[in-house]
Amino acid sequence: MRLLKQQIDKKDGSGFAVLLPEEPEDMWHAYNLIQPNDLLRARAMRRITKESESGSVTSVRVPIDLTIMVSSTDFDVGSGQLHVAGKVSAENEHVKLGSFHTLDLELQRKFTLEKAEGWDSVAVEMLKEAVDTSKRAQVYAVVMQEGLANVCLITEHQTILRQKVEVAIPRKRKGGIDGHDKGLDRFFTTLLRTLLNHIDLPSQTPPYTPVLLASPGFLASAFQTYIKTIATATTNKPLLALLPSILIAHSSSGHQHALTEVLSSPAVLAKLADTKYARETALMDKFFELLRKDDGRAWYGPKEVEQAVEKGAVGRGGGVLLISNALFRAQNVAERKRWVSLVDRVRDVEGGEVRVLSSLHESGKRLESLGNVAAILTFPLEDLDEDDEEDGARAEGEMEF
Repeated sequence: MRLLKQQIDKKDGSGFAVLLPEEPEDMWHAYNLIQPNDLLRARAMRRITKESESGSVTSVRVPIDLTIMVSSTDFDVGSGQLHVAGKVSAENEHVKLGSFHTLDLELQRKFTLEKAEGWDSVAVEMLKEAVDTSKRAQVYAVVMQEGLANVCLITEHQTILRQKVEVAIPRKRKGGIDGHDKGLDRFFTTLLRTLLNHIDLPSQTPPYTPVLLASPGFLASAFQTYIKTIATATTNKPLLALLPSILIAHSSSGHQHALTEVLSSPAVLAKLADTKYARETALMDKFFELLRKDDGRAWYGPKEVEQAVEKGAVGRGGGVLLISNALFRAQNVAERKRWVSLVDRVRDVEGGEVRVLSSLHESGKRLESLGNVAAILTFPLEDLDEDDEEDGARAEGEMEF
């Protein structure tokens, strides 16, 4: 995402940013930045009906710049399309003030965003991440089984299914000639062609983005050997240079959901330790480990985590706040401010670590099952969940006569 212009007051957060999405990942950033009640200005195509002096009517599509107050957003992860709906909030000769309109944000088309409640600390951090050109694809992953493969792109913010590959492979037969080996060769040929289309080696320079191959048994290793054979036979230098970047791992199947267990593997995490998502996956693993130990150092749920922060237990020395970016998309302004305040306290006052996990990433999906917020404490706290039980018991007691 390219930042074309920025005028944001550091004191009250008022102002705007002009942004230009340049690649599909940028649409995800735009989706997170644009929230209800924000003012969004972008170019749109509008069909206008004109009547000539002779009475003939013509209909033409003209480009117009529209400003809307956002009411809802619709993001299609697969296609990367972002549709933003809202009421027209600035005068326009072709569109009535207050009428509803949907802006379709596209690559290479700039837009201007002004935050309804000002740019708070979380929004500013999201903006910095969006325009950081070093944030690119972290890992390409292929989970496979015989005849089926899912090619995925893992970025700092989401896991995207790029393409599913399916090729029929006949079963092996005892004795005689069978088509199993030929079918497997067709499968590998199709899969390699598909993978290279997404990786786009000519546009990269070594060291290449890691490619993770995972499967039950030895299929992933066989595919790695196939890649090496093709690269050597064709003297394809970019493909030969890619070989050191290929990692092999075990998965239970070739379906996309198997990627979660692959990314939780200590061996895989060790190899990908420098990536952001690996750190988040490791933190989620640590959280669940502490939760199983039940030693009072892992808590989840809005009230419990807020109490832990209030008691100063999510601070320096290992305290970590894990929070989903879904909470910052709340329609209720007070609800959004609640979570921004919690992040600010942990980060700026307590000195703890804050990780805002993507709801479309594997780690974010695991956090969703915990109420979208959890914390690893610097020291154990007991009975944070008993306050609710006591309140309930007190209420029941007051109702008795």
